[in-house]
Amino acid sequence: MSQLIRLEAGRFFASDDRFTNVTDDLPVPQGDVIVSLARFQAEGAALSAHGRDVGVQVEADQSIEDLAYDLPNVAVVSAVFLTFPKFRDGRAFTSARLLRERYGFAGEVRAVGDVLREQAGFMVRCGFNAFAPGSTPEQWAAAANRFRHVYQRAADDRDPAFAERDGVIGGNYGLRRL
Repeated sequence: MSQLIRLEAGRFFASDDRFTNVTDDLPVPQGDVIVSLARFQAEGAALSAHGRDVGVQVEADQSIEDLAYDLPNVAVVSAVFLTFPKFRDGRAFTSARLLRERYGFAGEVRAVGDVLREQAGFMVRCGFNAFAPGSTPEQWAAAANRFRHVYQRAADDRDPAFAERDGVIGGNYGLRRL
């Protein structure tokens, strides 16, 4: 069983990955699986009917909106950095934020592939809560918490520096004076 780094209640920790990633050309094994978006759209209902958790792998060039209708039936959405043309490709960040803010997805949003620990803070702010390993949970925590201040609102509901400076608090949906 492979390992992941998970984020829960502000704490990073190593965890076993209970999902098996299945390519489109292979039969689906027993247990919890991650399949491509195309396979999920074709076989998702049948896969979910067997009492297993089914995750969906969304590539950088695929639209997260194509998954919105089925989100209540999805356990994991995995944004794969490996398929990005460059490591600087930010489409997965946008997809994670849309999942959290627009579609209210509360499940696991996983970053896999060419994941840079230096981007951990941005990933967490956009809504990622599981990461392919490559370093320790302590290193991920240090990278994610490197900067005390943020300058815009995001899926993590942290108050931006201007609100803290002005004594104004409150997440994305309304500000009030202290």
